[in-house]
Amino acid sequence: MSTPSSSGGALTVGFDIGGTNTRAGVVNDRGEILARASDRTPETSEEMVRTIVSLIDELRSSFDISAVGVAVAGFLDRDCEIVRFAPHLPWRDDAPVRAILEEATGLPVRLEHDANAAAWGEFRHGVAKDVDTWVFFALGTGIGATLMIDGEIFRGSFGTAPEFGHITVVPGGRACSCGKRGCLERYASGTALVDTAMEIATRGGFENTKLYRRVVGKRASGNDVMNAARAGDALGVATIEEFATWLGQGLAMVSDILDPELIVVGGGLSADSDLYLNQASEVMGKNIVGAGYRPLPRVIRAELGPEAGMIGVADLAREDTRQRTRQRNDQGETDA
Repeated sequence: MSTPSSSGGALTVGFDIGGTNTRAGVVNDRGEILARASDRTPETSEEMVRTIVSLIDELRSSFDISAVGVAVAGFLDRDCEIVRFAPHLPWRDDAPVRAILEEATGLPVRLEHDANAAAWGEFRHGVAKDVDTWVFFALGTGIGATLMIDGEIFRGSFGTAPEFGHITVVPGGRACSCGKRGCLERYASGTALVDTAMEIATRGGFENTKLYRRVVGKRASGNDVMNAARAGDALGVATIEEFATWLGQGLAMVSDILDPELIVVGGGLSADSDLYLNQASEVMGKNIVGAGYRPLPRVIRAELGPEAGMIGVADLAREDTRQRTRQRNDQGETDA
């Protein structure tokens, strides 16, 4: 069995739970993943707990695990103990997930929103080290976001901040799954790419492109749009240009409100950031208040890729365990 000292500090397991797959990794305090395990994401809360326990048992058969971190795509309470609602997972209605998992695993457990977990990973081991005020945009099926100030994740009063993906950019625009219309997420996310391609295709002039046939045949995905743009397909290029424009508008709004030093773009779509990030940055620079007369935030791609959430939440679990130990020691000294 590996010992903590031989592997880079206390070892923790980080979970990244998606709608399809549940991934886990053993992470040391240098942000290195020493081992991985995965399984399909089940449909019931009881099966979800069994899957997590099974993956932990698989990993701790070879490693001395001190704590577990779980990154969740959903709404958590401010103390990260309760899952209020997770649209693609079986947890909702204020499920006390932290307590349930601690009882099932016999280990300290830390819950965190998936975007916050990825942001923390970038802050501790990626491109946002030593940055005081910065923003993380996770571009994927939707838009996840995090605001960090002076090394702390800003959560708001009830634990839901910030929802940059649901800023209204087009009043009365495309319907969003959140119940609103015209959200940034509906114009600058993976699911938005196909809708934008369809809108552009109906304007005419793209009938001879390969992507056009896939779009009008309702066989296109966001990846198809990205791949078409990379191949120089006219409809794909036009779609990414519009995507970049909307993203830039969103970044300008966020910059006007928060004035961050840095904006980090992560998530699945960041793999193709070379297609749109420069344009989005230019749009942001032209639309920010005081354009031309103020410093602009740096806009860069995340470094840790799809492992950011796993690394981040494992690190948070390690920090939580250290704090709990200090509190117990302080309490013991007080009682003595």
